[in-house]
Amino acid sequence: MPVLSEQFRHRLGRSVAPAEVRSWERSLQVLSADLVEARLEKVEALVEYQLPLTSKRADVILCGTHPRTGESSYVVIELKQWSRAHLLEDSDTIVQLDGAGERLHPVEQVRRYCTYISDFVASVGGDVDHLSGAAYLHNATDLDVSDLWELREDEQGRLFTGQRRGEFLEFLQTKLSDAPGVSVADDLLSSAIRPSKQLMALAADEVQRREQFVLLDEQQVAYSLVIRAVERAHRLNAKEVLVISGGPGSGKSVIALSVLGELSRRGMTALHATGSSAFTQTLRRVAGARAPRVRSLFKYFNQFITAQPNGIDVLICDEAHRLRETSANRYTKATERTGKLQVTELIDAARVPVFLLDEHQVVRPGEIGTVDDIRDAARAQGLETRVISLDGQFRCGGSRAYEQWVLRLLGLESGGPTAWEGDETTFDLRLADAPSPMEDHLREMLGEGYGARIAAGYCWEWSDPIKGGGLVPDVKIGDWHRPWNNRKPTSHGGAPGTPFWATDPAGFEQVGCIYTAQGFEYDYSGVILGPDLVWRGDHWVAQPDRSRDTAVKRGSYEEFDRAVRNAYKVLLTRGMRGTIVYSTDPETQALLESLIPERA
Repeated sequence: MPVLSEQFRHRLGRSVAPAEVRSWERSLQVLSADLVEARLEKVEALVEYQLPLTSKRADVILCGTHPRTGESSYVVIELKQWSRAHLLEDSDTIVQLDGAGERLHPVEQVRRYCTYISDFVASVGGDVDHLSGAAYLHNATDLDVSDLWELREDEQGRLFTGQRRGEFLEFLQTKLSDAPGVSVADDLLSSAIRPSKQLMALAADEVQRREQFVLLDEQQVAYSLVIRAVERAHRLNAKEVLVISGGPGSGKSVIALSVLGELSRRGMTALHATGSSAFTQTLRRVAGARAPRVRSLFKYFNQFITAQPNGIDVLICDEAHRLRETSANRYTKATERTGKLQVTELIDAARVPVFLLDEHQVVRPGEIGTVDDIRDAARAQGLETRVISLDGQFRCGGSRAYEQWVLRLLGLESGGPTAWEGDETTFDLRLADAPSPMEDHLREMLGEGYGARIAAGYCWEWSDPIKGGGLVPDVKIGDWHRPWNNRKPTSHGGAPGTPFWATDPAGFEQVGCIYTAQGFEYDYSGVILGPDLVWRGDHWVAQPDRSRDTAVKRGSYEEFDRAVRNAYKVLLTRGMRGTIVYSTDPETQALLESLIPERA
């Protein structure tokens, strides 16, 4: 155990917790004894194997050769010290563990690990036949976990209890020979990491069948430019950096998913990444609705710290205005704290990195996703950057005038606030005298079959969900009280999980914030301007002391001022058909009354 603890500290950059050491002592000694009895002492065991491009770790992977074919053979083992567990009612994959809450069924867990390794470890080549998986509940009897046998087993997901130890040894002997497994383990550890051809073929079929990914006008032009850049990079064996810049609703994400689908169809390796949990979770749900494996193609920006240089053909960095200075945080291993810029990591990871961004959506200090930031990082590596501008406007009813009105209102473009006089489209801009008429009008829109949401500046306390169900009505404006969106990633008391507030119909009953609204759109948008940004005389005044967003308040006044203006710009441009505005500040409300003639 001292050697294992030292290796853990070396590879993960932190000391192992005492509870984890005890777990190793109890489970690894059992597995070691089983391997000896099965005469598999020469098999190589990789303990706490980290799945590529994730933070997940498999307990043990046994590496050796297959006794019948002589080819490489890997057995993924999940070691559980459970003594009693049963299936959650109405589920065959969620387990209620006595005294420890809900867990994924260990057979489903190990099966997913096998699939993921097959999909991303090049040496396995997408061939799941080289992989087997088993959940070993060595402290349990069959009766202790009787419900767990209801889940279907296969070669990548077998279940064994301590009572079935003999069967477990026989299983290992059918997968591994007594030959040394060192070279097989080395192949796994040194393998390139990239999506398999099988996974990309699945993604092509899944993404390209989605009717919402239809390209229009300059979206098609940008898409074609990206595809040609990828073809050119391959033909010339070169590397190229692309930036697609566009305002809200210009179709950046549609382009991103269309490129992902097309490159997948061509057998190229591509990944999609963002810096937004809500956006990534929703894309995983939408793009992988019929094929869950496709969800693994959607990553986060900070998952490429150790990626192999040019290991994938194309890395599509959506919402790139959410790029941070570095990927390191307090959980990052010491060995991975390279000091390298996050944008540089992403450029390094792919032959053609593609960044899609809107420079007016930088809403937190530390976010550095601008065209100049990306161009500077590319130039430092001797690379040129090709910038593609999307001039089209596909959100806000196609209203260029409305987007320009918002930019001038918030001082993000020169000219000062101007009265709304309508435009060539039917975009509906209204002012509410209070939150209640705003909500009433939006409910009417819901009744007519449209989508609608209310979002606000982050100016009210945000409480944890109430145990047993329900949310605290923290957003209080006069007699109008409503809760923020659910802080939990899963549903609670009828409220959708955080990532799905903007897309789940039940989200209308809560008030969203910048972090749940950014990246999404709905038909009608209600926006409450809080006291963190107010109009005084002839200019805006940012008030950090009235904000509850601790992450933004940590920056300088200038950073907060920019972030809060950009945040309201994002909130004001989520509606595709119309927006209703209200400010809690009387002087700011008076400004809006002078600019917006229509009332809710």
